[in-house]
Amino acid sequence: MASSRPRRLKTLVGAPTLVAAANDGDPGFGLRRAVDIARRAEAERITGLFTADLLQIDPAGLAGTAGVQEPLIALAALSQATSRIGLVATVSTTFHHPFNLARQLATLDHVSGGRAAWNAVTSSVGEENFGEEGFDGILPSPEARYARAAEFIAVVNALFDANARDAATRTASGALAIDPARFHRIDHRGRHFAVAGPLNVPPLPQGRPVQFQAGQSEAGMAVGAAHAEVVYTSQPSFEGAVAFATELRRRAAAFGRGGGLPFVMNSFHGLIGESESDVARRLAERHARIDYDQGRLKLADMLGGEVDLSGLSLDAPLPESLLPEVARINRRRGRVAIFRRYAQQGLSLRRLIIEAQETGHWSVAGTPERLADALEERYRAGIVDVVTLHGLGNPDQEDLLLNGLLPELRRRGLIDTDYVGDDFRQNLELPPLPGTAAQTRIA
Repeated sequence: MASSRPRRLKTLVGAPTLVAAANDGDPGFGLRRAVDIARRAEAERITGLFTADLLQIDPAGLAGTAGVQEPLIALAALSQATSRIGLVATVSTTFHHPFNLARQLATLDHVSGGRAAWNAVTSSVGEENFGEEGFDGILPSPEARYARAAEFIAVVNALFDANARDAATRTASGALAIDPARFHRIDHRGRHFAVAGPLNVPPLPQGRPVQFQAGQSEAGMAVGAAHAEVVYTSQPSFEGAVAFATELRRRAAAFGRGGGLPFVMNSFHGLIGESESDVARRLAERHARIDYDQGRLKLADMLGGEVDLSGLSLDAPLPESLLPEVARINRRRGRVAIFRRYAQQGLSLRRLIIEAQETGHWSVAGTPERLADALEERYRAGIVDVVTLHGLGNPDQEDLLLNGLLPELRRRGLIDTDYVGDDFRQNLELPPLPGTAAQTRIA
């Protein structure tokens, strides 16, 4: 969609949890709360709702509520209570199959009127739950997982692109009529998948769901550069963000991609206060609530999960001998690299545990103006296109987000004041889909 103005910074918030709790007086309470939060996000013209996901319950409780609901079903429910906001489901390419996922995503795009997206991840946990599918409880290497992910994404997109735009039409009675001859096979045979097709869901309102992808290791960056429309990356420092965006776009250009693709997405962990003294108070209270025994486990997880930090002084740096070699880690190498750098800078164990609360993401504490400065710096530098904002649904932060940070970002012209298109792809202001995919979009 053409525009005479620069594309603004796009915003996401976490999709609320809608499952019932044991002490709910009414099993529908969680859904009603989730709907209320989703509608508030849409009223603020937030670009999309984003779901994180895990395929296990973390026995140490380090992951909070991540993974307690299936993202596609949760977003399908929220799609019926909203009309404009995008819907981003995190899905594992390691533990799903492309044909089934294509059907699910296509249906989500239909029921939402063109608002579906998926965040392709390769999963660092959960292998113990998929032994029947050839994994035998062993997590494949990052290189193997990303090779599968690249083929997975290519198969899904081929299925979306193959069917003719007019494969399904509406009859005079309102029923759906399909023409089987307009549904086309893809006859894919690759290293990981054999999928004949055709996809037995009619062409999507958007043509394809928007393709997000998470990963900042070498293998992850290669997949993102080749396939993603939005790459989700943890970049706690400005210099690291510059280096990542520069290298990602260099690689994308080598694949012949244009239009500024892929966009770069950061999770922005902001702690908002009314004044500098209020910020200091809130930070002190947050740090006082940290359980440092639990914090040792969380930091060990950030370092790959095989480091024993018990018995070490909180006020001393980590011994170099404890730091893992990133190349030998099988889980979340990008995150391990971040915390290895922190440790090599001489941060104390206490400080590392504090940093681990933000899990390696971009973190800023300050007034709305200070946070807006940080966001504007990266946006003006061209190193971030999409951010996740935190605080909606949090009584301690929601008012400062809705009546402090968001108005300040609008005042500076950094974020949209209204939705700019008819579907999620247009509201992100992505360039048109290439070739056949563009032709399958339903007007």
